[in-house]
Amino acid sequence: MLSEQQRAIIKATVPLLESGGEALTRHFYQMMLSEYPEVRPLFNQAHQASGDQQRALANGVLMYARHIDKLEALGPLVGQIVSKHVALQILPEHYPIVGACLLRAIREVLGAEIASDEVIAAWAAAYGQLADILIGAEEQQYAANAAAEGGWRGGRDFCVVRKEVESAEITSFYLAPIDGEPIIAHQPGQYIGLRLLFDGQEVRRNYSLSAGANGREYRISVKREDGGRVSAYLHEQVQVGSRLELFPPAGHFVLRESSKPLALISAGVGITPALAMLDSARSSGRPIHFIHCARDGAVHAFRDWVEAQSAAHPQIRHYFCYSEPRAEDQAHASGFLTRELLDAWLPAERDLDAYFLGPKPFMAQVKRHLRELGVPQEQSHYEFFGPASALEA
Repeated sequence: MLSEQQRAIIKATVPLLESGGEALTRHFYQMMLSEYPEVRPLFNQAHQASGDQQRALANGVLMYARHIDKLEALGPLVGQIVSKHVALQILPEHYPIVGACLLRAIREVLGAEIASDEVIAAWAAAYGQLADILIGAEEQQYAANAAAEGGWRGGRDFCVVRKEVESAEITSFYLAPIDGEPIIAHQPGQYIGLRLLFDGQEVRRNYSLSAGANGREYRISVKREDGGRVSAYLHEQVQVGSRLELFPPAGHFVLRESSKPLALISAGVGITPALAMLDSARSSGRPIHFIHCARDGAVHAFRDWVEAQSAAHPQIRHYFCYSEPRAEDQAHASGFLTRELLDAWLPAERDLDAYFLGPKPFMAQVKRHLRELGVPQEQSHYEFFGPASALEA
């Protein structure tokens, strides 16, 4: 339990975190990943290189410090962190490593004069409190996954039973359990954790499930990223018959029960959770507006399937926008998704549920447009594991 003095110390460090949080977390990651190789598989090196992981941690630490008196004000942040941790199988033994490195980083970046023994003791107590919250919430989820019908704890071996090229960049992998037993019926929008071993190194990644639950198999649809070692490995080396180790589905960005009109808005590989949502919602009878943006027709995945759903279900309307269309491409619009296009493509009644996912600039634009077009903020849903302010710029 934090003392009042320790709470005051934590709140007093907020200005320092606002100005230097990323420098602190950058030093933290460099130290931890160099000194504790056993935790490297838990962190995406591409996110390290881009700085996204450092910014996400800095934002989390800052939010925690700001709300140390009233942790419920953190809102969905804790749930998002727990979901990511469960998908990657973060365990209690990982927390002491993170805590020790975080305290060292605070001391070494801020200096002993600012990060006094008293300050370090306060942050040690605060970290211990947060670790206990996360460990408890994660154990609840691990236990629930193990107890669920078709559930399991930890890794489970699956086989690639089908592999399909969906576009010039995206390939789908259909995964069935080796043991032939049922699997958890995931919620539309969730993702699975994947553990791979190649080139003598273990890596872990999360991939959205791109089809609705059927109790037999999962589908992930993976974009081949420039310079992406894992996506290249999946596209080139993993074939029908290959074995992959999966962790149970997780994720906070899920389709919620509602009778309101539904807008699914995506760009690029952000289409994957939207597909599972459309698959699940198509028989509900609620109006669905499916809006997808791609660079051109060659990289647009699942177009035929979406058009088939729209033809079979009159309540589904679909719209495609290509930013760099080829001469032979046919889309409803070209260029970027503007507020005017969204205004025309959304239902006239703006009391709707909107779910959107894609590259950061796209999400920032859609978030702003939805607000300006009158969609209630609490009905505008997205998944973004980073500083929320990055979507407000």
